[in-house]
Amino acid sequence: MTPQIPPVLAGLFDDAAVFPPGSLPLEQAVAAHEAHRRGAHGDLVGAFVLAAKDVGRLAELTAGLPEGSFALSVTVALPGVADAVAAARRVPAVRLAGLEVAVPDGVAAEAVVPALRAALGDDDLTVFVEVPRDTRREPLLASLAGTPYLAKFRTGGVRADLYPDEHELASAVLAAVRAGVPFKATAGLHHALRNTDPETGFEQHGFLNLLLATDAALKGADEAEVARLLAERDGGRIAERVRALTPEVREVFRSFGTCSVAEPATESAALGLLPAATVADLTEVSA
Repeated sequence: MTPQIPPVLAGLFDDAAVFPPGSLPLEQAVAAHEAHRRGAHGDLVGAFVLAAKDVGRLAELTAGLPEGSFALSVTVALPGVADAVAAARRVPAVRLAGLEVAVPDGVAAEAVVPALRAALGDDDLTVFVEVPRDTRREPLLASLAGTPYLAKFRTGGVRADLYPDEHELASAVLAAVRAGVPFKATAGLHHALRNTDPETGFEQHGFLNLLLATDAALKGADEAEVARLLAERDGGRIAERVRALTPEVREVFRSFGTCSVAEPATESAALGLLPAATVADLTEVSA
């Protein structure tokens, strides 16, 4: 019997193993993703995330899989949306689960939704628009409200300046919640709890902190309270509050991209949020 995955964690971990700092070669990443999907922890795993430029290589790497069985989320800059969709849908095994669209510098917030509509028409594909960390954030979220398009927040990267602090991230979460725009997160978020990376010294957000912060925002918390939850480092307090969450929070915080499925799953189990049997095979899968 497959160990039960709590609904609040199901499908939360999008597999971004090919992106830094993991940077797993695509051949290995595809094989590991399929192993993750078949593992006892498989219900934790969301889509496989891949840059549009690499989609063509998937035809050979997924040739032995059933048609439409490989869930893919494609990252692409705004002008290339239509081409990325067409390329993904030419790969038989691929089921295009979504797009993650970057908004280049110089593209005005009010131009994004019309550009997506022109590229996608009536396509019901799930589209996450990466919200820039500049003055376009508020107007872009306002323009996404009431559309099929969702938001994506960058929560870290390979440099310290790519990490928003807890106040900036709290403000972004509140803005999305108040606009009624669900979101996903990406980069620097594969640890369960807020932490200081011992190698780089970067202050890294925890995905469990972000779950709690989103829930608090939905319940009317102010920015100070949301920021406090994002900064919390006590695993016992965090885990206790996560156990009390209802699945509704996932209607807003949809998923996050992680270069390691093993780390967030193992850390969740260590906090008592997953059955130990769920992660028993992770060492072998991740080797």
